[in-house]
Amino acid sequence: MILAGLDGSDSSWRATAYAAGLARRQNATLAVVYVQPVLGAATALAGAAVGETTQEIADELLAALRESERRLSDVWRLDWRFVTVQGDPFAGMARLADELRADAVVVGASERAGHRLIGSVAVRLVKAGRWPVTVVP
Repeated sequence: MILAGLDGSDSSWRATAYAAGLARRQNATLAVVYVQPVLGAATALAGAAVGETTQEIADELLAALRESERRLSDVWRLDWRFVTVQGDPFAGMARLADELRADAVVVGASERAGHRLIGSVAVRLVKAGRWPVTVVP
C-alpha cells in the first residue's frame, strides 16, 4: 500500500504521479488522500460554504484522477482508491497511513512560506518515523 497526499498543488500532483509509478512497479495499491481542512473559529460562520468548497475540491481531484486513469488505461493499469477525510492534514495522513498499513507515504514539498515556522506536513510525517516518507519537490 502506497499512500499519496493530494491537495491540488503542483507538488502534490507530482507526488501522486511519483507514487502511482512506485505502486505500479511494486504491484501495490495506491491510496490517494485528500484531507479536507477543518473549520477554525474565524471561519465558523462560513461553515457551510467552506464545507461545500472542500467537497467541491475533493470532487474535482477525483474527476482529474479518473481522467488520468482513462487516458493511461492503454499504457498501464493501477489498483487505486481515493480517500478523503476531514481534519488536520498531518493527523489525517498519519491516521490513514496507520489504518491502511501503508508501506510508504509520498507527499509534495510544501509551497507555503509559513511552514518554515510551524513545520510542513512532510516534515511532520518524516519526524513521526512510522513509515518511509518520500517528499517530492
